[in-house]
This record gives sequence, structure tokens and C-alpha cells, in this order.
Amino acid sequence: MKLKGILNSDIAKGLADLGHTDLIAIGDCGLPIDPEKKIDLSLKLGEPKFIDVLEVLLEDFSVEYYYLAEEIKENNPDQEKNIEKLLEGVECEYISHEDFKEKLADVKFVIRTGETTPYSNIILQSKNIF
Repeated sequence: MKLKGILNSDIAKGLADLGHTDLIAIGDCGLPIDPEKKIDLSLKLGEPKFIDVLEVLLEDFSVEYYYLAEEIKENNPDQEKNIEKLLEGVECEYISHEDFKEKLADVKFVIRTGETTPYSNIILQSKNIF
């Protein structure tokens, strides 16, 4: 058994398979996700929280760039601030929610949370660790 890091085997394997510039996503419980790419962590409405999943993921994953839906600024500014705090110093690109959903076609996998606040979704680009 693992002693440290992410215990979910699908996430751990997915992270281990990533290369530089590969994309992954974390989504709220309403984000439309290709069933072939979905790693579902949702337990009930609100659990686990998006920000908790992001925080744990960042302990095991290096990010060089990320995407958020433009709509988060107006509809969920507290979540936007939480994300910015965790990803301080990492460049962000804001795109429309429709473009965000289209960009999900490029991700290797999407982690579905139980989050119920609007636009709690992120696409993360893998950083070269050396």
C-alpha cells in the first residue's frame, strides 16, 4: 500500500502517465464529462469539495498553466480567489464556459467532484519537473 500521496488508483496512474503540457481537469458535479475520461469522486452534493480535491492534487502534480471559465469572475469570485491562492505565480487563461467545455476534449482525464457552486472547474497543464 502507498504511504503518501494520492490513494485513488485511477488518479495516481493518470498522473504518472502525464507528460509535459498534457492537460487534466477537475470539475463540479454538473460539468458534462466524457464517460471514458471521468474519474468520479462525487459522494453527495457538495462532497468532496472542488478546492479540497485541487489542494490534494497539487501536492502530487506540478502545474505550469491553467484555464478557468470567464464566468467564474462574476458568479463565483470566492472560488476564484481560492484557486488563485493555491496556484499563486501560475499563469491563468480565462475562456468562455462554452470554450472550456470544448477544451475538455483535449484533457487526458477529468476528476468529478461533488461541488455545487457555479463554475468550479479547472483545466491544468502539466509542467516539466526537470
